[in-house]
Amino acid sequence: MGSPLEELFSAFHRDVYIYLFSLCRDAALAEDLTGETFLEAVGSFAAFRGEADCKTWLFTIARRRWFAWLKKKKRRPETEVLSEFLECGEPGPAARADAAELFARVRALLAAEPPRSQKIASMRLEGYSFYEIGLACGVSEASARVIDFRVKKRIRAALEQEGYYER
Repeated sequence: MGSPLEELFSAFHRDVYIYLFSLCRDAALAEDLTGETFLEAVGSFAAFRGEADCKTWLFTIARRRWFAWLKKKKRRPETEVLSEFLECGEPGPAARADAAELFARVRALLAAEPPRSQKIASMRLEGYSFYEIGLACGVSEASARVIDFRVKKRIRAALEQEGYYER
């Protein structure tokens, strides 16, 4: 039988990793952030008051580690961010030529969506989990995923049709 911290690690390492992977979609980064999460947990274990369960506490630390990483990360080219968000291929000539115009077009397409769809897509862009989005929007986690997917699909299709992205 190991120490309480070893038991905590054994019990929740996989859950924390999966949670972080769902946020960043990068296995190496998720592993790094998982390690940082548990290092922070070890450092603050004595201060843990037990007001929430251990998993909730660890997920809170993980989410803070994720947001800290996002803040430290250098700003990437706008077309790269949009390509990742929309899960498109390489930016086409129109996207490379004028990223500001592309952002304006994405904002316009998003503004044409129903308010709930706008909120869900915006929250996802801000890094919220589908669980958190579902709570905030009054829908299930699965519904939040479906709505987000459909919004991105409609925006991607419109941008492909307009020549911003190539299939």
